[in-house]
Amino acid sequence: MDYHEAANFLFDLRRYSPRTGVASTERLLEHLGDPHEGLVPVQVAGSNGKGSTARMVECSLREAGLDVGLYTSPHLDDLRERILVNDRQVTKGAVCEFVDAAEDHIVERAGAGESPTFFEAVTAMALWAFDRADVDVAVLEVGIGGKHDATSVVDPVASAVTSVTLEHADVLGDTVPEIARDKAHVTPADRPLVTGATGEALAAVHEVADERGGVLTVGTEDAADAADDRDEAPDVTVDYHGREGIEGAATLAGPDWSLDARLALPGAHQARNAGVAAALVRQTLHALDDRATADPDTALRTGLRNAHWPGRFEVLSQDPLVVLDGAHNPGGCESVAETLAEFDAEFADCHLVVGAMADKDHAGMAAALPRGAVYTCRPDVSRAESSGALAAAFEAADGYDTVERTGNVPGALDAALDAADEDDAVLVTGSLYTVAEARTRWTRLHVPKRVDDLPTAEAALRDANVTDPGVWRMRGKTVHRTLQTRVQVRQAEYLKQEMLSLGGECATSGLSRQDQEPVDVVLSGTLAQFNSLLEKLDGQPYGLSQLGEQLRRRLGIRTDPDAAARERGYPWADGTAVMGILNATPDSFHDGGEYDAVEDAVARAEAMVEAGADIVDVGGESTRPGADPVPAEEERQRVVPVIERIADCDAMVSIDTRKAEVAEAALDAGADLLNDVSGLADPAMRLLAAERDVPVVVMHSVNAPVDPDAEVEYDDVVEDTLAGLVERVLLAEKAGLDRSQILVDPGLGFGKSRHENFELLGRIGEFRALGCPVLVGHSHKSMFGLLGADVDERLAPTVAATALAADRGADVVRVHDVAENVAAVRTVEAADQPDDI
Repeated sequence: MDYHEAANFLFDLRRYSPRTGVASTERLLEHLGDPHEGLVPVQVAGSNGKGSTARMVECSLREAGLDVGLYTSPHLDDLRERILVNDRQVTKGAVCEFVDAAEDHIVERAGAGESPTFFEAVTAMALWAFDRADVDVAVLEVGIGGKHDATSVVDPVASAVTSVTLEHADVLGDTVPEIARDKAHVTPADRPLVTGATGEALAAVHEVADERGGVLTVGTEDAADAADDRDEAPDVTVDYHGREGIEGAATLAGPDWSLDARLALPGAHQARNAGVAAALVRQTLHALDDRATADPDTALRTGLRNAHWPGRFEVLSQDPLVVLDGAHNPGGCESVAETLAEFDAEFADCHLVVGAMADKDHAGMAAALPRGAVYTCRPDVSRAESSGALAAAFEAADGYDTVERTGNVPGALDAALDAADEDDAVLVTGSLYTVAEARTRWTRLHVPKRVDDLPTAEAALRDANVTDPGVWRMRGKTVHRTLQTRVQVRQAEYLKQEMLSLGGECATSGLSRQDQEPVDVVLSGTLAQFNSLLEKLDGQPYGLSQLGEQLRRRLGIRTDPDAAARERGYPWADGTAVMGILNATPDSFHDGGEYDAVEDAVARAEAMVEAGADIVDVGGESTRPGADPVPAEEERQRVVPVIERIADCDAMVSIDTRKAEVAEAALDAGADLLNDVSGLADPAMRLLAAERDVPVVVMHSVNAPVDPDAEVEYDDVVEDTLAGLVERVLLAEKAGLDRSQILVDPGLGFGKSRHENFELLGRIGEFRALGCPVLVGHSHKSMFGLLGADVDERLAPTVAATALAADRGADVVRVHDVAENVAAVRTVEAADQPDDI
């Protein structure tokens, strides 16, 4: 079974309306062997904040050393986003295996008029996947309510109801107490339900939860001060201190603990969610006894700071301030308005892009959102409200400057950005579907494909889930300029129509009959055909004009992709730069112990610069397999004296470290570039790079140091690595760096097999899709053992790989042997442009 067939089978279950009760889900799980019975689940319900809270719990439990599954909904771009194991999406292969195992049962039940719904089937797939991965904890975001939700097939060890507002009255009840009682049925049998509910909602929660494990309340410090007696005060208090940069700051305190936290998600409401998450994490770790490897405070401190969650008050730009938030009810909109108010001093006027589902309280949302100019739109979902009807709700509300009906999300976002000055704010909100479409402006990849023969053409088409007949028909027509990207269905239809009319080709994913899902397309043609296509796209609606501009930049038509790097004077602006590795360590895998004395290291650096190195990369901690971590102070002592001595050499100086405190000391000593093999795992690293306005290398790393026993499953190692880097690049960009300053490293040797390392090397040009310079670190690595090269025989294959990388578009190569690799790079340059030598 191909992925597009499996995904279509699941998406087609959307034709069945939601139902109450867990019987259907239980029958499906029984058919699959009851995979949920051995799990340790944490259930998170609530009207607002349940997804963010689930993410905070998941991140913190992973920081405690546990293997964690996370199930959330909806997805923004890809079905597999809903199911994560240790922050990695479930593979396409796993989706196919699940559907293969479940299809007969689902078809049989459909014949009896009792088919599982889409949500029930995907919930079962999540539990099945978590069981296969043998996770320590499965964190489940409840879909609707609690009592009758598909996730309630499990017996949780810890649960929460984040908040309660009027929602889904047709299913849950017409009043807040009715809805609260329904949600409270997620209460564990022997532990208190954690909740941020207040007033009549809290009273209703007590009615249900007190008959089970009781209630543990989370509230503000003000609520604690206002309580008449201790019994009425919150058990966990949250004191939100406001925004610090792009993060939030809060103090969380329980009966016998207190924690000062920095939050990746700012806002007082997210601080309350963090309080709920902290209580859940502590309950869960207590239930698991000694499985955790870190104490709760340490895990929470790092986990809460790393709990980035797309589309939840996500700041994507500073000039103007652009914020995406999927608030979809009055309570959520009120929280967004409160958080945006923290930025009041930083913007003049507000421009709102609003798209919502038809069954939402539009008048209540309009009353809650901040005032300004409004651009209503209709996301590309059948349940979405028309822009006209939505505009009427805002026109009836007081205080909005103008209300403009703009039709589609990309058009509304364009109109808002065009109207906004650099000191204004643009808020995209109303639905996660609206946010998902808007977010593609920053996340959509246009992947250049090097297609030189039929097998490569077939692989490119299969990567986009093209059907077998489509692969056979199209493979001979794609051996030239080819791009893969991901668009809305109507955009795919237009692209195919126009590209075919120009004599080019456009193959679409087999998912294209799902009108609510983004689909992959592969565009193929000559440069002239692409140029004609871009002319046709110019000025077209539905986001096609913006798509055309992105395609133009990626194809290099009438643009200079290296202009920003050239303006900043970076050595990779006009060709492949050579980065020389200087290990001031006793235990690095190739030259450990040779340069751990300062004088030896300085002499080595001077020799590398003399040999032609453009960058000298100084490291004080080995990431080889089995390497022992080095304390920050010891690492500083190793690298800072060396950097101070070579800071004025005729090359950039880079610091190779995972620790922001070491990086800061290195910059103070004269370093020019940060090289982070952990992919910005230290939250302060990206903020430091932005504050000092220095470039940063972001590597795709499953483990650093390398864990030789780690086995990572990839559907396609290049596409999966690209997907992993998208969000890491976005983190650096959101901190204030532009993409010319963010170098991406696919991480050869870090969580990849030797065969996968060579595939990454061979397809290195595809990483240009990220719009960032590309670094390749391959020097003397074990991947060359595949060629029969022993440890002391890897210079020749390293030089050959450097030539290959340079030929295929690498901007920087990181090597030990500078002179030999400089020669390889210059040879490639001479072959490409002999007149320039």
